[in-house]
Amino acid sequence: MARKNYTDEFRRQAVDLYESTPGATCRGIADDLGIARGTLADWVKTFGTGSTTAPINPPGMPSGRPETPAKKVARLEAENARPRAEKAQIETEKSILRRAAKYLVGETNR
Repeated sequence: MARKNYTDEFRRQAVDLYESTPGATCRGIADDLGIARGTLADWVKTFGTGSTTAPINPPGMPSGRPETPAKKVARLEAENARPRAEKAQIETEKSILRRAAKYLVGETNR
C-alpha cells in the first residue's frame, strides 16, 4: 500500500476539527476523514493546542448540541440549493412574461 502525503494545512484542519468537536474521538474523526486513527493521534500531539474549544453553532441551532461535520455539509448543501431553485423559478417566470409581452404586442399591431 502506498504511503499518503498530507499537507500541513490538512493536518492542522484535521486537528482543529478534532479539538473543536466536543466528545469527538480520534477514531471517529479519522474515519470521517479517511485516515488512520494513529495518524490523527500523532497530528494531535504535533499540532494540537492541548485544549478543546466548543464549536460555534449556526443560527437556529441549539447551543447544547454541536453540529456534526456530516450535518454541517447537509445544511450547507441545502442552503446552496435554495438560491439555485429560486433562480430557476425566476428565469422561468421571466421567460413566460417575455412570451406574454410578445403576444400582447402582436395583438395590438393588428
